[in-house]
Amino acid sequence: MLIKRAVIFANGHLPDLDSARALLAEDDFVIAADGGARHALAIGRTPDLVVGDLDSITRETQKKLEQDGVEIIRFSRDKNETDLELAIQHALKLNLRKILIVAALGERLDQTLGNLSLMTDPKLSDLDLRLDDGAEEVFFCRDQARVCGRSGDVVSLIPWQGDVTGVLTSGLKWPLAEETLYANKTRGISNEMIAEIAEVRINSGLLLVVHTRTTVA
Repeated sequence: MLIKRAVIFANGHLPDLDSARALLAEDDFVIAADGGARHALAIGRTPDLVVGDLDSITRETQKKLEQDGVEIIRFSRDKNETDLELAIQHALKLNLRKILIVAALGERLDQTLGNLSLMTDPKLSDLDLRLDDGAEEVFFCRDQARVCGRSGDVVSLIPWQGDVTGVLTSGLKWPLAEETLYANKTRGISNEMIAEIAEVRINSGLLLVVHTRTTVA
């Protein structure tokens, strides 16, 4: 089977299992970042690979994974990287263009901010890399990006690491036409989709796109 995308399950909050299940495709290569294995198993998906120090996996879960023949790469607890960062590093070895990270949002602000910071790594700039929990989708726009959803979904555009210039949007209720979003202003918060697809283009900067689904599929 041809692998088109890696899906990484982090060990964070997952608000709705059915919504998360709908994110996956049959040909996804599933990586669990340590305790993220519990989310994958909960939606009926056995990980292809588990990466981490295994401090968040129960003995019963680890035994099941081993019985199912899942590859487990174990690291020392005395490490500089989070389990999610290690999982991303292994996903890059697959030479895929798309990586979806599930259960990396919510509950712990420090972990959420750390996960967002991981996405700013220049090595990831050419990838379609997104965080998604089924209810909310988050990614960075460096040039142009597309949001697929429904009319009424909320889209927030947040300048990251400085001002973002030349912001041009379509498919949003309040359009921007080659404008600047300033890092110390909140103008880009809570826009609304008026179609199933919204598009964003920028000239310079790094733009955080937060897509909140009003009706979870």
